[in-house]
Order: sequence, then structure tokens, then C-alpha cells
Amino acid sequence: MRKIIDIDDKIIPKLKLLAALEDSSVKKVMENAVTWYVEHKQNQQVQSMSVAQKEDLGLLLLIQQASVLDTVNEEELFNQ
Repeated sequence: MRKIIDIDDKIIPKLKLLAALEDSSVKKVMENAVTWYVEHKQNQQVQSMSVAQKEDLGLLLLIQQASVLDTVNEEELFNQ
């Protein structure tokens, strides 16, 4: 997905320098920076959660991983 964003003119030379040092592209450096920032903020949020909130989040993540194609009928659920 392509998005147009405004970047401060002072940051562009720094991005180009980082990209050259890492033998990468400016786009890749920006993507890595955004990915790191999002993960950092998620970790901060998780650290500030209570135990009950962490359990709820864990349950939500497990539910999201469940396949809707794998179903069990009511009789099989309660008889086993």
C-alpha cells in the first residue's frame, strides 16, 4: 500500500545516511523504524496492563488464531 507522508526536511539527510550505512534503502529504514516503534509501544502497553487484562488479551489472541472451518457439533462437544 502506498501512502504519501510529509517528512521534515532535516530528517531526510539522516535517513539517507542511515540507509547508506546499512546498505539499504530509505524506504526500508523508515519501515524498520516504524515497525520498531509500534512493537515498542505495544510492549509498553502490555507492561502497564493488569494480570486480568493480560489474561483477556491472551484469550483474545487465542480466539483470533482459531480456524472457523474447524467446528464441533454440540453432541460431540458435551459427550467427550
